[in-house]
Amino acid sequence: MLNIFIKILFRKLALILILSYNVLMVKAKPNYAFIDSQNLNLGVRSLGWTLDFRKFRLYLKNKYDIQKAYLFIGQLAGNERLYLSLQEAGYILIFKPTVELPDGIVKGNVDAELVLHSAAIQYKNYGKAIIVSGDGDFACLVEFLDEKGKLLNIMPPNKHFSSLLRHYNHYIIRIDLLKDTLQYKPSKKTEINGRSKP
Repeated sequence: MLNIFIKILFRKLALILILSYNVLMVKAKPNYAFIDSQNLNLGVRSLGWTLDFRKFRLYLKNKYDIQKAYLFIGQLAGNERLYLSLQEAGYILIFKPTVELPDGIVKGNVDAELVLHSAAIQYKNYGKAIIVSGDGDFACLVEFLDEKGKLLNIMPPNKHFSSLLRHYNHYIIRIDLLKDTLQYKPSKKTEINGRSKP
């Protein structure tokens, strides 16, 4: 009788170990970032500093395990070098055609594309998402992702983000508070002999 009990116990333990191993082997879906480049860039520049996009991409990867960072950006002729440097830094660029308004201002509204990619096109491919913007137009997206358990963080560029996002303060990570880490600092110019200029 004791032998039968021990056999049954070992079988159950073996089954539990197999099931536990299978659960651990199921790989979690990666985290993605969806970035409103204009909101980010203008929001940071309004504070008098420039974001180092390469440092920001590394920060997202190292701090939040962001495997893919989609950067939504207006497409302008002549900015090819900028686009190449952003791609080399690890961003996936999603372009929006721009329009020039009668007052000469160039506009490229990326909101619809960001929502489409995060809530439909890429939705099944990621586990959690970071939305990089302080724009209230994304409040419905944030609500949707929160309800689905897929919102990791919201990263507005500064404290002047939309009041529609204040309900989600526990998700907010302000980029302006990361200035020391993420600020672009140009390298010092060197002379021909390689020495720094005084």
